[in-house]
Amino acid sequence: MTTSPSREGASPAAIATPSLPPPQHNSLLHTDLQPPPSPRTHRALRRLQSAHTLGAKAASQGGSLISPHYRDALHRNASPVRAAATTTTTTPPLPAAAAAVVPAAPAQQQQQRHRGRANSDAISPMMHQMNAVGAARRSGVSKPVFSHGHLSLQQIIREGPNDGDFIGALESARWKVVDEGVKSAEDGMSTLRIYVWLVLLDAPIMPTDDYLALIHRGASPAYAKIRNDTFRTLTTDPLFRRRVSEASLIRLLNAVAWRLHDAREEERVAGGFDTALSRPGSRSGRSSSRPPPQRGASTTRESLTGAAGSASGASRSGAPEPGTYVQGMNVLAAPFLYAARSEGEAFAAFHALLTREVPAYIRGAMTGVHRGLALVDRVLAVVDPRLAMHLAAKGLAAEIYAFPSVLTLCACTPPLPEVLKLWDFLFAYGPHLNILCIVAQLTIMRAQILQSPSPNKVLRSFPPLNADLIKSVTIGIIKQIPDDVYADIVVHAQ
Repeated sequence: MTTSPSREGASPAAIATPSLPPPQHNSLLHTDLQPPPSPRTHRALRRLQSAHTLGAKAASQGGSLISPHYRDALHRNASPVRAAATTTTTTPPLPAAAAAVVPAAPAQQQQQRHRGRANSDAISPMMHQMNAVGAARRSGVSKPVFSHGHLSLQQIIREGPNDGDFIGALESARWKVVDEGVKSAEDGMSTLRIYVWLVLLDAPIMPTDDYLALIHRGASPAYAKIRNDTFRTLTTDPLFRRRVSEASLIRLLNAVAWRLHDAREEERVAGGFDTALSRPGSRSGRSSSRPPPQRGASTTRESLTGAAGSASGASRSGAPEPGTYVQGMNVLAAPFLYAARSEGEAFAAFHALLTREVPAYIRGAMTGVHRGLALVDRVLAVVDPRLAMHLAAKGLAAEIYAFPSVLTLCACTPPLPEVLKLWDFLFAYGPHLNILCIVAQLTIMRAQILQSPSPNKVLRSFPPLNADLIKSVTIGIIKQIPDDVYADIVVHAQ
């Protein structure tokens, strides 16, 4: 709003004066003649008078119109949908996945809001629905308190847990990733992000010499497939092409292929060894009592999903073999190389993601990806039945339009800095939430899909990612889907 000399000269104290001085005291006033005020000046004075009266009323009531927490949220440019989510910290298998980013305002503050909504405050029907869902469940909910909540994310990662409280430090780090985000530049670069990812993915410490040893082994059995994919990795993203070379991507994928190949051979040898020991008349004469080799899923993931017993009880001969390389892994590896400060760090994080979180994505038939695509259709039918029926009538199943988004955790959709922010959220509370993030993108673009005569053209390329909006809508979707569907989402990539 532009200012005029008359506006700058007006002060709240002068406006609050009940009446003008009597005529007999005019000699005390300035004798300089002033031009008569314009209607614009009167409008400005009325606005200032209104603001002063409103402020005085709030001061007399002993409260502020905006609580300090909401003021901080406004400075962080929080999304309107974030206030719609509720805090849920006890629901398994994901204790804090549905946690709210901004808590509900106290009832006293809500009663003070008498201003009618302007047209600029209007939100889309989808956003209104998310707000309504959250408002129905947020009564009496406050922001959770964590043992390391007084520390910044950088302090938690750098200094580690206090008094050996690893669980408390991890929960505090997860919350801060969602609530505050990882500080980064406009291009997504951050000196902290890769270490946050390594911690959240539970990636083991790996000496650089181990990575170099894999590089010096030369071409892996999947080298030809790798070279056929690397030259077309994020070719339209100038940020990635400027920072990451194709040679670096080839080395990383080749090293991961070697490590996965070795794990596959160990599985085969272990399966054959156990089978030979269990045969009648074996030369050893002993039953197989050795524990099976460790599988890809992490202990934390198994405890959340309840899949540990079934995995450990499966026979080695019937267990699926680990994959080595599938098309699309190049795009999945690209954000790691972009965010990491060395290829060794990128390798450790990328390998942990493949073997612990999404091992079924890289097996021969990519069974995990196809299960995820089926879940996209199921979740969409629950969240937005009209949109799901519209796509089904057009013959558009998720297998047709969402395959790259499921396989690459939405890394195939630019811009890359938004991909990094979305991955912060996925790694904090589980990459399986990517299924819900895809549904969130569909609901965001639902109007365009419903109005298009050919939705297939719309779905060929999703709109640019908006990580904050997608996270907010995803948190709202979590509370809408049934427990059995959510349980299938958690284990679909194992």
